[in-house]
Amino acid sequence: MTPSVGLYWKFLDDQKIAPLARVIGVLALLNIAIGLYMALAYAPREATMGDAQRIFYFHVPSAWIGFLAFFVVFVASLLFLWKRERRWDALAFSAAEIGVVFTTLVLLTGPLWAKKAWGAYWVWDARLTTTLILWMIYIGYLMLRATAESERRARLAAVLAIIGFLDVPIIFLSVQLWRTMHPTYVIGETGGLTPPMTQTLMVCLSSFTLLFVYLLIQRVRLEQARDQLNARREAME
Repeated sequence: MTPSVGLYWKFLDDQKIAPLARVIGVLALLNIAIGLYMALAYAPREATMGDAQRIFYFHVPSAWIGFLAFFVVFVASLLFLWKRERRWDALAFSAAEIGVVFTTLVLLTGPLWAKKAWGAYWVWDARLTTTLILWMIYIGYLMLRATAESERRARLAAVLAIIGFLDVPIIFLSVQLWRTMHPTYVIGETGGLTPPMTQTLMVCLSSFTLLFVYLLIQRVRLEQARDQLNARREAME
């Protein structure tokens, strides 16, 4: 597929979006710096797990961004199947790549925390297992989408993305549906977080969200530039 530039959003024009992207990038970096300080110094040391608990401030935001990214993939894939417009396919592909990166961080930071909390790097806990399945589904999506040189393959990838997203609510509800070692709540009276811990988590969540927005803008712009180049090559042939 080598669609024209007009199939993308007009606001992605470099002159319009570049300054906004830079502002978002700077805000993301500042928030990440603040989040790092709060996670490593401001938040109190957890009584049971000690400093290993500080992984929590990066593990949970990574999971949040993974779910957010796959929700974008889900919506964009639905719109692509409905409207057959390349821009929605590009948005889904871009968000999927980011979602896989952050879900990989979840699967890497989780075992480090689990070793201290549970005494093992990995257990076949319901939430861990369903998260691994989600990661594998979207790895498959990326592999399929990377070879989607025809609209038919792109549609197949979109269907896989939509079906794969059904695993997200299963992950969210897994601690209620099955017996699990994962904590049910992390915020509130039953969550066990002190106010400084909650504040730190909120800052880290906002930091990762800003980073996601910045990366998504840049990734879609890259996809647009690739399509522009392909269109020019075809015009010259």
